Amino acid sequence: MPSSTTGAPVGADFDDPVSAPGSVGVGKLASQVARRIEGEIIGRGWPVGAVLGSEQDLRVRYGVSRSVLREAVRLAEHHQVARMRRGPNGGLLVRAPDAIPATRALVIFLEYIGTTVEDLMFARLLLEPLAAGLAAARIDEDGVLRLRECLAEEQQRAAEPGIFAQDVLHVLVGESSGNPVLGLFVDVLARLTARYAHATRLVSRDEVTRGKAHAHTTHLEIVEAVISGDGGRAQAASADHLRRVSAWLLERRTRRVRTGVATRQPSEPGAKLAEVVAGRIHDEITRRGWPVGQVLGSEADLLARHGVSRAVLREAVRLLEYHSVARMRRGPGGGLVVTAPDPRASMETIALYLSYRRVSAEDLVVVRETVEVGALGRVLARRDDPAVVAGLGQAAAGDGFHAGLAKLSENPVLEIFLGILTELWARHRGAEGGQGAACTGNGGNGDGGRVHQRIVEAVLVGDEGLAQHRLRRHIQHLTA
Repeated sequence: MPSSTTGAPVGADFDDPVSAPGSVGVGKLASQVARRIEGEIIGRGWPVGAVLGSEQDLRVRYGVSRSVLREAVRLAEHHQVARMRRGPNGGLLVRAPDAIPATRALVIFLEYIGTTVEDLMFARLLLEPLAAGLAAARIDEDGVLRLRECLAEEQQRAAEPGIFAQDVLHVLVGESSGNPVLGLFVDVLARLTARYAHATRLVSRDEVTRGKAHAHTTHLEIVEAVISGDGGRAQAASADHLRRVSAWLLERRTRRVRTGVATRQPSEPGAKLAEVVAGRIHDEITRRGWPVGQVLGSEADLLARHGVSRAVLREAVRLLEYHSVARMRRGPGGGLVVTAPDPRASMETIALYLSYRRVSAEDLVVVRETVEVGALGRVLARRDDPAVVAGLGQAAAGDGFHAGLAKLSENPVLEIFLGILTELWARHRGAEGGQGAACTGNGGNGDGGRVHQRIVEAVLVGDEGLAQHRLRRHIQHLTA
């Protein structure tokens, strides 16, 4: 499986049905069973409230021990796809998932690896005008009301001192697009932008006030274009606004956002105590600047600090280990050690959430095309670089063409988003029990390899239009 130059695995190739990334820091068998439970839930249409079976039923069904099943159930609970209810009429219940914890972890990971303002705003300029155009065609009366209420709140808060996030409006436009993938990606980008905005150099009160006023005026223009159904005007206004935001951030940036700017997030409703404790430790690591290798404290220290039982703390540590945030080291000099984060667990959770939202093939293709064409444009701009030429050759000749293309774009946001899309695609096909269109990625086998090679040929001669045409047709064929 290809991995990012930043250390972020992007998942399997889009057209590889058996390559979704495995879990990190958990037993392999338990991870496989959790995957089967999740696949069953998707295959049954996500029947929230239904009981999949008692612990004994599930042990027999999957042919595993009690310890393996309980570990698998913990993973399913962390992914928020199910929960174990004890007592009479108990069993594993299907639940409605929440993407917020995984989204927040993904934002922190992008921050940790040093995502630049340029990377962030490039992704926003790809996706948000698209969302505004779709919103103009799809928004309903409730959506209109929510957008106008958001504008009214912006105006009321204009006199507040300091910078406050005005990206709520962008998130609402993303949601109004009617495309759950697009809405979630816009949310991730808005959250990361807010963290960058708080890490800029100090600006005067007058400058902040002018910035808020200009943003509000532009937001009004975007909203009125969306409500009136003028998709072209909505897209143009969105793109113009984002270019101004990008210029503002670039002019005032002080450093990469990586340390000391974490904002404490409230616990999600219904979160288990172990999840709350894991969130507190996560926040502490971020505030400290993510000091990889540093010991946060022994188990006894952490028990006293957080005032919880040993069982709760160990479950919290298990969640942190799952996301490669920290791990418990035993023995002399041991304790909870900060580790370099890994996005795969969050990517899996987000893909499951989008499965719950019943993402359509059309929704998936629209976002997939936009992300990949954006990555293709970055690669085209560097086609004379010998490393890019070599990378394209390797991607076309082996497995993982689409992931390789995203990696060569050198934009970690696009690479992570592609990983989520591939994970979502693999889960859909796994639940349906089908293979879909074949695309091996091997230059010597199947139509996929030949198409990949033709895309590369267009890139190397600088024919951007032809390269985009071939890539779009290829993606559409795979999802026909």
